[in-house]
Amino acid sequence: MHSRVTVVACPHRLPRIEFGGGLAARRTGADTVHLVSAAATPLGGDVIEIRLIVEPGARLTLRSAAATVVLPGATTLTSHANWQIEAAGELYVDLEPTIVAADARHASVTTVHLDDHGSVRLRERVQIGRTGERQGFWSGTLRVDRNHRPLLRHRMDLGAGSLSDDVLHAPRATISEFRYPAACSDAESDPRATLLALAGGGTLSTRQDELLTT
Repeated sequence: MHSRVTVVACPHRLPRIEFGGGLAARRTGADTVHLVSAAATPLGGDVIEIRLIVEPGARLTLRSAAATVVLPGATTLTSHANWQIEAAGELYVDLEPTIVAADARHASVTTVHLDDHGSVRLRERVQIGRTGERQGFWSGTLRVDRNHRPLLRHRMDLGAGSLSDDVLHAPRATISEFRYPAACSDAESDPRATLLALAGGGTLSTRQDELLTT
């Protein structure tokens, strides 16, 4: 299944929304949109494409109504999610966790284009497996450019077969958060997270654990 969602935030107007496939979007506030599943997705072989455009002077908060459960398909294990973000205004993305169930494999790629006035906060939570499951795999890639110049290139793999998966330490959950603009002094204190200050401004916080916890 190929699912598509486009959200355009304009100043002094409600966000414009287009969607199709197994994923829908609903306006839940003046500048807030929730993603809602219209069908079981992603399954192996599915592709989800999400495009967010925040115009100068606009604000957008994107959330989800429930956790995303990734399942293997009948003929392939791997599904894909592609995010394209253009932020000239203020964007906050904080979805419910992604749960990679059974032996499913999921690859997510997020590309962000910022301009001088863009403000972005992206928070992502991922858990490998439901109760008793440890064989799933997730890969997350984040590319951020500011004014067409590279700001961040980051990739994390989690689960069975990842570089962090060994007999001594095999984390199955991660929480990451990218903020721009931000400084390390702005970040919430979490002794379990690694906080990286970016040379071009902004921060990236990452944390790995056995389970997602509050």
